Amino acid sequence: MPYRATVITCSDRAADNVYEDRSGPVLREALDGLGFDVAEAVIVPDEAEVIATEIRLAVADGARVVLTTGGTGVGPRDVTVEATRPLLTYEVPGVAEAVRSLGSANTPLSWLSRGLAGVIEQDGNRAFVFNAPGSRGGARDAIAVLGPLLVHIVQQLDGADHDLSRPASQD
Repeated sequence: MPYRATVITCSDRAADNVYEDRSGPVLREALDGLGFDVAEAVIVPDEAEVIATEIRLAVADGARVVLTTGGTGVGPRDVTVEATRPLLTYEVPGVAEAVRSLGSANTPLSWLSRGLAGVIEQDGNRAFVFNAPGSRGGARDAIAVLGPLLVHIVQQLDGADHDLSRPASQD
């Protein structure tokens, strides 16, 4: 049975149909390609409480992976990080740093993303959450980093042991 995933696009303009959501479909298609059961598109305005509510609803609905896209920059309406941070039980900062680092090979603007990676524990459900940038390139960078990790992350959230067939790390 595939794991459930939800993508939440956080954008005033996409929510108001001023322009189409361009980064959400990139993430949904990639998650589908990785074998996840991907929920229907969720597009919300840049309102912290609305974003937080959608993240909580996704986890309550069984999402094991919740990716947000948009609202991670330094603009006055970029509030996705502020909506996400109070929901996290703990952060996984290396993932967010890896996405910023990969993106910086193409644009120095990547370093302005404040996106978080972390785990939410809610009513007995555990899910991994990541705030991806709102551009298609930022979404592609995020999935390039996340793709090889997501199934392992969910397995670890469920208490699976590490793969002991891998060679031991060298000290």
